Amino acid sequence: MNPIDEHIKSGSYAPVYLLYGEERYLLKQYKDKLSDALTGGAASKDDMNFTVFEGKDINPKTVIDLAETLPFFASQRVILIRESGFFKNSCEDLADYVPQLPETTRMIFVETEVDKRGRLYKAVKKKGEVVEFATQTEEVITRWILSRLKKEGKNITAPVMRMFLSKTGLDMGTIDRELEKLICYAWERDVIDMTDVQAVVTEQIANKIFDMISAVVEHNQKKALDLYYDLLTLKESPMRILYLLNKQFVRLLHLRDMAARGIDQRSMAQKAEIPEFAVRRNLSQAKGFTMERMRGALLDGAKLEEAVKTGRLNDKMAVELFLVKYSAAPEPTKT
Repeated sequence: MNPIDEHIKSGSYAPVYLLYGEERYLLKQYKDKLSDALTGGAASKDDMNFTVFEGKDINPKTVIDLAETLPFFASQRVILIRESGFFKNSCEDLADYVPQLPETTRMIFVETEVDKRGRLYKAVKKKGEVVEFATQTEEVITRWILSRLKKEGKNITAPVMRMFLSKTGLDMGTIDRELEKLICYAWERDVIDMTDVQAVVTEQIANKIFDMISAVVEHNQKKALDLYYDLLTLKESPMRILYLLNKQFVRLLHLRDMAARGIDQRSMAQKAEIPEFAVRRNLSQAKGFTMERMRGALLDGAKLEEAVKTGRLNDKMAVELFLVKYSAAPEPTKT
């Protein structure tokens, strides 16, 4: 059980919490749950004992002054601090203050990234509770989806589940939105099938990147470029597309290396933070490149990014050059 659930159930709360991680959906769910529990539901309303600070320009002295102020006709004051950057950049004032936090104040930090070596992180961990919300495994997400569908009186087969996840990825926020659409679309039926998923589930940008690289592997230059132009039509930035291309080549290189070392696919999925079925797809794709070719793609991606940033090359043209180069010639046979 998540420690936040335990604290809410027991009614015994830590003085300070740090919630962080890449799984934004879960992080938001628990941030709201904890805030509501601490304020008796007042977190969603105007309440003089509940204050939110957000962004990189928060003055820590202002936070400390408020924390020292007694709550108004209530047992405690709750301060929520979001995306402050205090846990990446040193915040000595709060690191010194957290151990002295008064009993009348509860503090919640919500961050994407933290430095565990920092004084503030260590102070919060010692004084209160640190909870990380990492990307969930395919197994956990599958159970969550099945539970959601069961509540709606619906079921789904394993092949349809795999197809659904191949379109959404493992981001729970995306899955939540697409699942809602799917449930509404199949409203009068008990079982969700392939045609339902094909009809309403939006394929994520990362999947188009995967398809683009598949086209490169197949030396299908027209398809690779057509997919690129589709992404531009969807208002995707060329530099973001280049970033995602580079990220995919890093993943392929990593998976290929793990496969060479005899690591099983379940462990590979956990390390790469992708579904187990996606490991098989990615490994199949990686076979279309030599290790040297993949390293060359990463090097060229970095060079093209630098050329764009220094004004020597147009961003749209940079990605086109990348795709043309790696989809043109067949791969050499030796590894």
